[in-house]
Amino acid sequence: MTGFYIALIFFVTGMFLVAVTLLFSRLLQTKKPSPDKYLTYECGELPQGGAWIRFNNRFYIIALIFIIFDVEIVFMFPWAVVYGKIGLLAFVEMFIFIVVLLVGLAYVWANGDLQWVKPRPKLEHLPKAKGK
Repeated sequence: MTGFYIALIFFVTGMFLVAVTLLFSRLLQTKKPSPDKYLTYECGELPQGGAWIRFNNRFYIIALIFIIFDVEIVFMFPWAVVYGKIGLLAFVEMFIFIVVLLVGLAYVWANGDLQWVKPRPKLEHLPKAKGK
């Protein structure tokens, strides 16, 4: 049980330090409200238009694909460092790993997720409305 008590002491100490830091920041802060504080951006640029606009989700998709393949490269680096010690089995495992990555890349590429602007699908199979 001593390990749990040590963890509890660290947890309580951490919570105490966070509370003290927040209290000091609340007591020492200056309160000078101005119209600039309520702007959407506080980087010196004046905002143009409203904040509620349609955001292109392509940014998220490209970022997720980048993170996935970037993390896989991180897994390859330790393998490359110890490759000489672990032999043929490690080579076969990394080959399978790279093949799985290439299949994932081919899937993303075939779906057109690497294109910044996707063409809209043609809806020729839908019946035409009557009277038009």
